[in-house]
Amino acid sequence: MTTEITTNETAETFSLQSFEHAQRVAKALSSSTMIPKDYQNNIPNTLVALEMAHRIGASPLMVMQNLHIIHGRPSWSSSFIIAALNSSGRFTALKFKSTPTTCQAYATERSTGELLEGPQITIEMATAEGWTTKQGSKWKTMPQLMLMYRAAAFFGRLYAPEIMMGMHAVEEISDVQEAPEAVAKLNQIAAK
Repeated sequence: MTTEITTNETAETFSLQSFEHAQRVAKALSSSTMIPKDYQNNIPNTLVALEMAHRIGASPLMVMQNLHIIHGRPSWSSSFIIAALNSSGRFTALKFKSTPTTCQAYATERSTGELLEGPQITIEMATAEGWTTKQGSKWKTMPQLMLMYRAAAFFGRLYAPEIMMGMHAVEEISDVQEAPEAVAKLNQIAAK
């Protein structure tokens, strides 16, 4: 007997048989010591990673290596965000306009030839938002890299939300408190 659940949004059919198969795959993957600790012997987390991999067309292992749980929230590594944007085929390779205190990510949309520019990220913004003062902050030691990572994440949320899936970069979640209002503020900044 097959139970089918159809979602209006994706129009995909999910069967009990495919769920059972996913559970077997998740069990096998979660028993590996080559995957991050958040997934080892954790079939539910591994199932979520499998679902994410399926939705964005990525390798489950790649997703598990780059999907981090920070304060109970799933977050993408910034290098994964850049790689996913670059390999999506929708844009030319992501590039950055940088000065010592600013950074803006940009790429050309392949289907239209339009130059797409993300929001400009500045050290002034990072300071005003409190990103630079957090204990152990990489903003103090690697400000240019942090500007680029933040610019890439904002570009991704703006132009490729299907890749970002509403999630933030690891560095973003690490820079703010766990409070929902802090994450909401990140969303507001990205929308500007």
